[in-house]
Amino acid sequence: MSILAPGRRTRPDRAPAAPPPAARRQPWSLSRGAVNGALVLATAYTLLPLGWLLSAAAKNTGDLLGGRGLSPERWHLGDNLHALATTGDGIYFRWYLNSLLYAGIGAVLCAFVCVCAGYAFHVYAFRGKEQLFGLVLLGVLVPTTALALPMYLLASQLHIVNTFWAVFIPSLVNPFGVYLSRVFCAGYIPSEVLEAARVDGAGELRTFWSIGLRMVMPGFVTVFLFQFTAIWNNFFLPLVMLSDNRLFPVSLGLYAWNTQTTAFPEYYPLVVTGSLLAVVPLVVAFVALQRHWRAGLTAGSVK
Repeated sequence: MSILAPGRRTRPDRAPAAPPPAARRQPWSLSRGAVNGALVLATAYTLLPLGWLLSAAAKNTGDLLGGRGLSPERWHLGDNLHALATTGDGIYFRWYLNSLLYAGIGAVLCAFVCVCAGYAFHVYAFRGKEQLFGLVLLGVLVPTTALALPMYLLASQLHIVNTFWAVFIPSLVNPFGVYLSRVFCAGYIPSEVLEAARVDGAGELRTFWSIGLRMVMPGFVTVFLFQFTAIWNNFFLPLVMLSDNRLFPVSLGLYAWNTQTTAFPEYYPLVVTGSLLAVVPLVVAFVALQRHWRAGLTAGSVK
């Protein structure tokens, strides 16, 4: 028994905490299993339409109308591709080329315009900047379908209705891309780097082209992918602007074929096979650019 100084108390030794029983860890296991199960269901829900499209694209009219789109036998993919290439003197691949021009060139130019605008909003101070940016945000809230009729009236005044430019020019504007570009510029372009470039004698255009644009390239790719997908899937604007089927994008062309399936059932395999080919550019774009795209989406997550 130890002798203690008066007024001091001994602190009893505490026993080490017992490990939590297995019953306490069970809810975490259950929640993890529930999350994994929900992810599996979401993945199946996402991939099932694509799987049906892959299988149905190889079926003929009788199999599709008979509900045998997922049956593993009876493959007619070669016949369907041949019919797709010969129907209407190969009009489908003209639609395909139109979509590549609308979406490819339009998305590149739109992403460049958005990055330029976002860079200007981030770097420069000018009168009414925040008010102007508020108008950009207001443009994000306006649905594109509500602008189709005003754009048609403007195109009519410019005499470009039923031309390539009637669909191409509106695709160069994306208010959400401007907003996203300003966010990327704020996260990727330090002001110190720009000041160092100016001290070294670089002009504003040289600073943007050699430093700003390269530093914000993940944002450029992200805006490009968003706009490429939007233009490729665009349907209502070409429907309003175009009447010449040689100018149709692939979305509007497939819709035109689909409206004829009631009278001509042989168009069913053409629509399904054409829909499968229409998915390919989107998959290729996301797979080829996923490194930049994923880097852009996670920007600032660890800061």
